[in-house]
Amino acid sequence: MAATDQNDDGHDTSSLPDLGDAIDIVTFSQILEMDDSEDDREFSKSIVFGFFEQAQETFEKMDTALKAQNLDELYRLGHFLKGSSATLGLTKVKDSCEKIQRYGKKENLDGSPETDEAKCLSRVTETLETVKKEYHDVEATLKNFFNST
Repeated sequence: MAATDQNDDGHDTSSLPDLGDAIDIVTFSQILEMDDSEDDREFSKSIVFGFFEQAQETFEKMDTALKAQNLDELYRLGHFLKGSSATLGLTKVKDSCEKIQRYGKKENLDGSPETDEAKCLSRVTETLETVKKEYHDVEATLKNFFNST
């Protein structure tokens, strides 16, 4: 369903295409509002493409931390990427990063302690595969939005 009206918080998203359920249109539209014009999306494009670089680097660091079985580093990296993705409204990526953050902190999704580090590492492995797929999907969507595929 395409965004065609003003949302509850007053942000007009009527000129934006449907970016799917992986992107919160209200949050993303706030980034777009910082552009000088809709014809020149230089500012928002630089933020989004900067995130792409940051995410790729963070995924590489996560892979390294996972191989080293370093849950503390996975916690830190999950927290970092969660914040960056939330800023852009990338809801699925944010949610998966929050899971990695919790597992890295040796917690279950409900916040209760998980003492089995092997279980936490297994969960991170599964979630990292998922978040990489979610990231690639949203990357393709946003590159298409910015006509840069």
